[in-house]
Amino acid sequence: MSSPLLLFVIVGKNEPLYEAEFNKSGSLSSDSATRQNYFVLHSALDLVEKAAWTTTNMYLKVVDKVNQQQVSTFLTAGNIKFMLLHSGRSEDSIRNFFNDVYELYVKLSMNPFYRYDTPITAKSFDTRVRQVARRYLS
Repeated sequence: MSSPLLLFVIVGKNEPLYEAEFNKSGSLSSDSATRQNYFVLHSALDLVEKAAWTTTNMYLKVVDKVNQQQVSTFLTAGNIKFMLLHSGRSEDSIRNFFNDVYELYVKLSMNPFYRYDTPITAKSFDTRVRQVARRYLS
């Protein structure tokens, strides 16, 4: 059995803007497991849209459950979706993770060299997201 995988994706209006996998053991997951995880996140997008109409909160909590995996989502004011696939984490740690990543995203979006709703390629952003994940999701 493989170690728990966490998959974090930032989804823009039409495409994924950022993707990161966090694996506790540091080993890579198999291709089929990775494809399945992306499929689970992709299939949850409609549920995110539906959940967004039922609350004014940015943190939508768990919007989908598949097998032992859950999809938690945070929706920004600009309709950018932060989605985390996990196997059951505390709600407080996930909320804190999303809030810290949102702060990083807001700082990135204020950068004059970043165009809104385009893929995020900044290495510094990736490094900081991974630090936040280690702090809250390990």
